[in-house]
Amino acid sequence: MFSSTSPEAGRESWPAGPHPGPAATPTRGQPPAPRTGPATTDGDRRGRGGPRRARRAGEPARRSEDEVDEPEEEVVPPVEVRRQLAVAIAGFAALLGVGLVLGAQTSGPGHRLPFAFIIFGVQLLFVLAWTMAMRPPALLVVAGVSATVAALVDIAAVQTDVAGLAPLGYLAAGGFLAAVLGQLVRRVDRVRVTDSLGATLLIVVGVVAFATLIVLSRIPAGTQAITVCLSASGVALTVARLTDAVLPWPRLAPQVPRGAAGVVAGAMVGTLTSALLGSYLVAPFTPTRAAVIGLVAAVTAVLSDLAVGYAEAGRLMAGETPTMWVARHMQGPLGGFALAAPAAYAMCMLLL
Repeated sequence: MFSSTSPEAGRESWPAGPHPGPAATPTRGQPPAPRTGPATTDGDRRGRGGPRRARRAGEPARRSEDEVDEPEEEVVPPVEVRRQLAVAIAGFAALLGVGLVLGAQTSGPGHRLPFAFIIFGVQLLFVLAWTMAMRPPALLVVAGVSATVAALVDIAAVQTDVAGLAPLGYLAAGGFLAAVLGQLVRRVDRVRVTDSLGATLLIVVGVVAFATLIVLSRIPAGTQAITVCLSASGVALTVARLTDAVLPWPRLAPQVPRGAAGVVAGAMVGTLTSALLGSYLVAPFTPTRAAVIGLVAAVTAVLSDLAVGYAEAGRLMAGETPTMWVARHMQGPLGGFALAAPAAYAMCMLLL
């Protein structure tokens, strides 16, 4: 019925080794065997020359690993320019300039005390405004020492035999050391004393700077120099603030409510005012000399006022609580006249 051949005839025999097919799956409960092939690194993958996958339409490009997300810059809204406040500061600057100029006209040989009293009143305003705005440690000590220094430098400017700045410099150094020592007494104020050295120095030096006007009034042609320089400074500060009330453009900084047009216009009009005064004054004044002296005083006053605005904006951005609204806004014109006074003395010594 069937052939007598073996059932295995005509079939290929299996090899003696393991089955060449896919590796058998591990038995249940045993981990898979580790791979024995060579490990590939990221450098090897980058070195492959195979084609890259094309980016589809609308798909964002792949970003490199070294690229770092940069935070977006925060847009700071500009501070609003308060026009009525700018007009009020301009009026204060004009009144201060008129008072100082008229006070200088009352000064004469052997008759310096009225001008010294006017200067002392301005110094007290300076101490009040700057201490309340900058708030150094041991505020009352700094204010008391500064007021004492103001009285001493005024007396020295009037009573010394030779008109000079040396006694004023000695008193300024002694007042600064006394204010710093007063801050070191209390432990609470001692921590902040290194940060407040600049503020203390500015207050003491500003007080002494006003006394240079008394010394200048004792020099020949000094009263005329005071008239030219302080008139230029007062006009410059007034015009700069009034221009900010009308056209605060271009803004110098978003946090500072001042414009470049006011700074430039104030310096130019102040210089023109000094040139006009120089044409009416007697020798050694000429319109050219008066214009040069007035230019230095006007630029010094306007830039000092602008620097006060930047300092106030920095304190507000640092989170410091503003105090005494009136005193803070008196700070700019007072600082401008404080720096214009030694500038007038220097220009008088150099040009007249």
